[in-house]
Amino acid sequence: MPLVDMPMEKLKEYRGINPRPDDFDDYWERALKEMKAVDPELEITPSSFQVPFAECYDLTFTGVRGARIYAKYVKPKNVPGPHPAVLQFHGYSGHSGDWTSKLGWAALGYSVIAMDVRGQGGRSEDTGGVKGNTLRGQIIRGLSDHPDNLLFRHVFLDTAQLAGIVMSLPEVDPARVAAMGGSQGGGLTLACAALEPRIKLLAPVFPFLSDYRRVWEMDLAKDAYEELRLYFRSFDPTHEREDEIFRKLGYIDVQYLAPRIQGEVMMAVGLMDTVTPPSTQFAAYNKIVAKKRLVVYPDFGHEHLPGNDDKTISFFQEKL
Repeated sequence: MPLVDMPMEKLKEYRGINPRPDDFDDYWERALKEMKAVDPELEITPSSFQVPFAECYDLTFTGVRGARIYAKYVKPKNVPGPHPAVLQFHGYSGHSGDWTSKLGWAALGYSVIAMDVRGQGGRSEDTGGVKGNTLRGQIIRGLSDHPDNLLFRHVFLDTAQLAGIVMSLPEVDPARVAAMGGSQGGGLTLACAALEPRIKLLAPVFPFLSDYRRVWEMDLAKDAYEELRLYFRSFDPTHEREDEIFRKLGYIDVQYLAPRIQGEVMMAVGLMDTVTPPSTQFAAYNKIVAKKRLVVYPDFGHEHLPGNDDKTISFFQEKL
């Protein structure tokens, strides 16, 4: 079988090489404390898009640092009692997608909530206010500032805050909430369930935001990770701060959040992926101690994985 990364037997044992900051746990406890102190000022208003069998809403809340975060909320009609909910997270630079892409879940009797990541292609705010580079990438946003100002710290907290909000809705059963997404959405699925451990099921697909140094050493700091190369070229051209930079990125490395996950995981990976290399995905997967299973596509890269959407629906139906 052709390879772009390690053989499968090595992938199953790989534990990642990006440094984990010594105060990683304190960092995230401090972050969660900040999140819990925020008044979300929740607003849920009917959307202009509606269908006969579900209700569509614009949901907005205040996240850390004052940003207003937007999500599409689709609630099924005529479902007695609290019902399951699915959180959806989109790919890097994208947005929550069309309303029609949520309707299948509503037809199953599930609420679905799809968040726009702050500062990307949707309606959520990026309040900014960091020192250093704010051009060409959000992984490096805040990297020249205090670690508490890393933008993806705030994004990870947005996912957890949204999960808590959804679990508090009277129509949702808080014990039957799942999360899903691909690429950035896969990374955010892992981060969400790590920071809000009541998430029952996770279906991440080729997760992004994991094991940054491995990406660098594979010479794959391009495409989704191009900003790493651009950061070094602009701010550390002789790599005198390389260890410091990767250690700071360790705060927002999902492989180190993965052990916190308590929900059951079904993760899909393509072994020909050169955008989020398989080893970086396995670095996170191998640290998950909760019940888990892997769906492997040997001949596929960072692309649509045939049949995986159906597998996800079946997984959620079976367990929720």
